[in-house]
Amino acid sequence: MLDKYFEYKKHKTSFKTEVTAGVTTFLTMAYIMFLNPVILADGGFDFGGVFTATVLATAIACFIMGFYGKTWPIGLAPGMGLNAFVAYGVCLGMGHTPAEALGAVLVAGILFVIISLTPIRAWIINSIPKSLKLGIGAGIGLFLAIIGLEIMGVVADHPVTLVTLGNLKSPIVLLAALAFVVMIVLEKKKVKGNIIIGIIVFSAIAWIFGLAKFNGVVGAIPPMTHLFQFDLGAALSASMATVVFTLFFVDFFDTAGTLTSVANVAGKIDSKGRVQDIEKAMLSDSVGTVAGAVMGTTTVTSYVESGAGVKAGGRTGMTSLVIGVLFLACLFFAPLATSLPKEIDGAALVYVAVLFVRNIVDIEWEDIAESAPAVLAMIAMPLTYSISNGIAMAFIAYALIKILSGKTQGVSPAIWVVAVLSVISFAV
Repeated sequence: MLDKYFEYKKHKTSFKTEVTAGVTTFLTMAYIMFLNPVILADGGFDFGGVFTATVLATAIACFIMGFYGKTWPIGLAPGMGLNAFVAYGVCLGMGHTPAEALGAVLVAGILFVIISLTPIRAWIINSIPKSLKLGIGAGIGLFLAIIGLEIMGVVADHPVTLVTLGNLKSPIVLLAALAFVVMIVLEKKKVKGNIIIGIIVFSAIAWIFGLAKFNGVVGAIPPMTHLFQFDLGAALSASMATVVFTLFFVDFFDTAGTLTSVANVAGKIDSKGRVQDIEKAMLSDSVGTVAGAVMGTTTVTSYVESGAGVKAGGRTGMTSLVIGVLFLACLFFAPLATSLPKEIDGAALVYVAVLFVRNIVDIEWEDIAESAPAVLAMIAMPLTYSISNGIAMAFIAYALIKILSGKTQGVSPAIWVVAVLSVISFAV
């Protein structure tokens, strides 16, 4: 039955290969079930509720991708970056409640669904300059980095310099720093699941030496505290417009970039450079975001770690189904999640930040009119502690540079629209 539905022979794969690919991708992204609750809990979310929502939203999104976008071997889960934006920017920074934040996630997801069903999708993808996309992605990485370093204890607040060196004499801080290094070494040696291995191994060391409390491995499934707990009224208010836009913008282009990257590896690019079946994958992704918001977690998106499964031979949605099943099997691991020291989780977050930042190599550095706004986005996000501020500043700068240099011809209308909206958001 599965052979007929996924057409293994046509895609030059097999059931065994797809299962292997699914396990491979699962190992590379399993860290999200532990890291997402830690980040959102800082924003006022219930840890256990987010853990359950993360696992279920991931599984559902993977099942949708598997059955509907059946030629895509993609893993989906709550996205890194946007979860930090919601916790530290929307909830802590702007003072919104988790329900209001989830409402914004839901609205952004519905907007994504609508656009995924129309030709506007292609227009938006092609309208934003490549350097801006890459700069924004790198900025999210730097935003994650400063949050991760603070969680680790390597960086601390300072009343004059804003940030300063943390307590490097603390054993748990040193252990977290070593965990970060080992994750990199494992990646260098091409060990699958280097992040989750690093988290578990160094957490175990912390438990053994009494640096953290071990609460067990398995237990009852935590209740879904945030199920259907979204506030649409607040999400549709003028004050949340920039939040919804940021959630939509980052998710949309992150998904498009991830799918294009995976398509290159999987051979899904046709002779004209078009990505085959991308509309199905993007629709699956957007529906996953809506499902995640309903269950109580932030934006669900396609994971670039899916490339690991593709390299292992995954070519169909069967890979996604395997990922979803494996996440479901982890529902009972909440005690383990609460046992992981936040410093070790912070190390994993800094490692993920490195993956975001390395894309800056593809920015058009020879053209300062393209590279400067990208760099502005990169440095503004961590320094203003806001992804949306970084995006707004980058678009305003890009538009002004084009106007003052007399190079407005060929600039997409989307640039002007976003730049004007950004100016208005700062003004009000």
